[in-house]
Amino acid sequence: MNGSNGGPTMFQLSPENSQGVQRTLAEQVASELHRLILRGVLPAGSHLRIQELAERFDTSSMPVREALRKLAALGLVDLVPHRGARVRELSVDDLEDTYRARLALETLVVAEAAATFTEEQAAMAQEALARHETHLARGENDEARRAHTEFHFLLYQAAGSKWLLRAIEPGWQNSERYRFSHQHEDAYSDRSHEEHVELLNACRARDPRRAEEAMRVHLEGAMSRMRAAMTESGAER
Repeated sequence: MNGSNGGPTMFQLSPENSQGVQRTLAEQVASELHRLILRGVLPAGSHLRIQELAERFDTSSMPVREALRKLAALGLVDLVPHRGARVRELSVDDLEDTYRARLALETLVVAEAAATFTEEQAAMAQEALARHETHLARGENDEARRAHTEFHFLLYQAAGSKWLLRAIEPGWQNSERYRFSHQHEDAYSDRSHEEHVELLNACRARDPRRAEEAMRVHLEGAMSRMRAAMTESGAER
């Protein structure tokens, strides 16, 4: 299959693919489409026609159809009967709805993770956060995104719940579209870094209430920054 392998994919942290299992062709297509959507190469509203995508990726229509279903399950595209799909539009309403779901789930999972967090898990998360900072400083946005996702999911995985991880993923993926649209890459700030550090420290201290509050502050801060960026850019509600 043709296409870039440069960016992180939505499947890298799933249990089925974290053990080095080779991805299916449909997963490869979905990962590349996911990367192109996040980078804005396929902006909101773009039509994703099955035959055109099959030619682009040098494959049959079946893996493309499956890939589009995977992306639709994550809320990134809307399926169009008999035609293909369309990249879902961005809106302030959708942003706020996405973050309501994330606040409910991610505060819960990080509190559970903090209760049994180990120093080994803390070291792995610290290393991912350091890589995130390094890539940001170098302007390596794809690598920074990968490390950022790894940092968060290392915390979430410590809760030991596969179902919570599965529930979190769609909201996470949808919010990534907002983080990387409207120049949201530069919305990362010293405040975001401090929030990450506090979140990790709360888990390291095995303090569930502190971890829950740190996650709430982090998510509400991120949502506020993105909402402000959308308002300034003229996004409609």
